[in-house]
Amino acid sequence: MLDLKAIRHDASAVVAALAKRGVTFDLARFESLDARRKAADVRAQGLLAERKSASKKIGVLVAEGRSVEEAKSEVNEILSRLAEELTSATAEADAAQADLDTLLRETPNLPDHCVPEGVSEAENKEITQWGTPRVFSFLPRDHVDLGEALGLMDLETAGRIAGSRFSLLSGDLARMHRALIQFMLDCHTQQNGYTELYVPYIVNEASLTGTGQLPKFAEDLFRLEGDQGYYLAPTAEVPITNIVRDKIFDAEALSPSGLMYVAHTPCFRSEAGSYGRDTRGLIRQHQFEKVELVQIVRAGQSEAALEALTGHAEGILQSLELPYRKVMLCGGDLGFSAALTYDLEVWLPGQSAYREISSCSNFRDFQARRLQARWRNPETGKPELVHTLNGSGLAVGRTLVALLENGQREDGGIDIPIALRGYLGGQTEINP
Repeated sequence: MLDLKAIRHDASAVVAALAKRGVTFDLARFESLDARRKAADVRAQGLLAERKSASKKIGVLVAEGRSVEEAKSEVNEILSRLAEELTSATAEADAAQADLDTLLRETPNLPDHCVPEGVSEAENKEITQWGTPRVFSFLPRDHVDLGEALGLMDLETAGRIAGSRFSLLSGDLARMHRALIQFMLDCHTQQNGYTELYVPYIVNEASLTGTGQLPKFAEDLFRLEGDQGYYLAPTAEVPITNIVRDKIFDAEALSPSGLMYVAHTPCFRSEAGSYGRDTRGLIRQHQFEKVELVQIVRAGQSEAALEALTGHAEGILQSLELPYRKVMLCGGDLGFSAALTYDLEVWLPGQSAYREISSCSNFRDFQARRLQARWRNPETGKPELVHTLNGSGLAVGRTLVALLENGQREDGGIDIPIALRGYLGGQTEINP
């Protein structure tokens, strides 16, 4: 959620920043609601002062010659009227604040000054490339053709079990999928210093609102039937980040590098608005697995933390010998809660294209304001909002896709990268 004070201080800068995203901020509505709330607050404060003054009026009236009973009756009439007016003013202030909160909850984060202009992924800015895409002596196949030819990927049966955008893996592919999860978790905990978590796969409305999925993106979620307000988690970002909701941390808890969490979870997304996109194979599914990285840091640490977190995700790709590129998302492609995002895009020979395998984002204090996640600054003794970050380290299904397509042989077999072999009992290849 955006900072009210920042909007009041320099509304034109907020409008310009959101325009970089292609978002028109309704400044007139904001100013109207803010003025309405302020007027109601001023009225309520005046009524409180008048009530305090009226309660002292009995003695004055008695001194003027009224009986005690007459004085009390007159004052009680005044207090009764003031109570009604105060209730009305308070309700008006609360209603205006609720409307203001709704407007702000539906307004995305301000993009960082370095975010490039642009309206789509075509205008994202390439930062660097790592590795050289392999030159094949044969026409490379995509992961679906490879997996089905091996008899280890069955999308047709998955469709009968659940529907479109689901998969069924077996044998060596199922083992490789599981091995990737363990490999990623070990790298992030043993090498990069993250604390592993096991988190709920079901989350409530408050959690989704805190991280920004609700209220704006309800159609992208799977909501469970019933009146509990439960949803299947779209990403481990939601349960992990909500660990810090409504908490105030001591400075020591965020020193020296903040809180660093990693978790493996299934993720569930309706993929609303993606009809016709990536319908083939494992790229865009309703159910998939991710190893997610989340960091909670002080404000001055978040820029360096984003570089470090992105580097941790890059380390997985490098260890698996997968060529990739790092891009900075333009304003029009930036996620709702993010101020700055790097996408890591892995090379897929079957598509002759780089495809996203991780998004690493700095949300600054946007999520923290919604979550009321804070730390106490020892210099001032006052609570301050933390900064939150997250990124995939990595999306497991897409990593499997990349290993199949980059490691394929002409005979349909798959060479397994050295880093993963120890997780597969020393196995070096999948033979046709």
